[in-house]
Amino acid sequence: MLDVDITGRVGDMPLTAKFQSEGGVTSLFGQSGAGKTSVTNMIAGLVRPQSGRISVNGTTLFDADKNINLAVQARRIGHVFQDARLFPHMSVSSNLTYARWAGRRKTSRSMDEVVDLLGLKHLLQRKPATLSGGERQRVAIGRALLSDPRLLIMDEPLANLDQARRNDILPYLDRLCAEAGIPILYVSHSIEEVARLSQTLVILSDGQTPAFGPVADMLARTDLGKATGRHEAGALLEGTVSHTDEQWGLTHIDIGGPVIQIPDLGAKPGETIRLRIRARDVALASEPPKGLSIRNALAGTIRSISEESGPYAEILCSVGAQTIRARITRASAADLDLAEGKDVTVLIKSVAIDRRQRAPVIG
Repeated sequence: MLDVDITGRVGDMPLTAKFQSEGGVTSLFGQSGAGKTSVTNMIAGLVRPQSGRISVNGTTLFDADKNINLAVQARRIGHVFQDARLFPHMSVSSNLTYARWAGRRKTSRSMDEVVDLLGLKHLLQRKPATLSGGERQRVAIGRALLSDPRLLIMDEPLANLDQARRNDILPYLDRLCAEAGIPILYVSHSIEEVARLSQTLVILSDGQTPAFGPVADMLARTDLGKATGRHEAGALLEGTVSHTDEQWGLTHIDIGGPVIQIPDLGAKPGETIRLRIRARDVALASEPPKGLSIRNALAGTIRSISEESGPYAEILCSVGAQTIRARITRASAADLDLAEGKDVTVLIKSVAIDRRQRAPVIG
């Protein structure tokens, strides 16, 4: 468990961070300048908070009232930065084994386990200069794991990678988050990464944490648009692969009764999948339409309508036991006479759910 309740400053901006998570992956999400790195530096012991308390799995790292402030090395926090910060004169193997020496503890993970987890075996004898950006980050993650941390902080580890390299490393992060066995604090300003990897989402905006909670609940909230970014806002669904239509290259995902068709995922029946549906990719109809190319037409009920001062309305719809978020124009909402409790058909194009919007469930 990660428990943070601290105050401090980021330049002239006051900072107040308060959140708890039960373990797994906690994402700290905010736009540039929100104070994300300052919060992680305080947790790691690189910067002292002005007041408050920090604990990990019951161990107090900082408590201003009790005058507790563990040194950086005593906190046992693995830190992965945007840049890998590997020793350039050492091989990958030496970088990894150095972490075990620096930790001065008998690690619970063997070198072979970490190498296998992150796919590093073919890289062990190479120098950092010969690696791609994604490969360097995987080595940096492995080094952090071999230091036997009680908490792993990943501070925007994909920020310096292009989209192709991000796509390469994300499957390794999926596996890491599922198998690491320690709490992970993942810092990002990418909704895509947050939705894919985390169980708990902490919103940080202008040095404040206005909300935190289960990631699916947080992404469905319409009152956090400024902090989360309206363009990429949406909903997070979890479902089970029912079958694959090989003729048409579609995977069918059961989301608790309703079924969503998406481009072939290469997943096995019974596998649990997480889908991110962007609000701008969802349309609504007052009754089931005919003659459309859209594959997903789901029966839903309007749960809430949030109208903005501009042209848009944010609609939350209950579909089975899950929630789908739609952004439509206020004019369309008026034409359809939408209201809370009204039954509608929720329309989602299969092609809108590309590989970046879906991932295996972790944790």
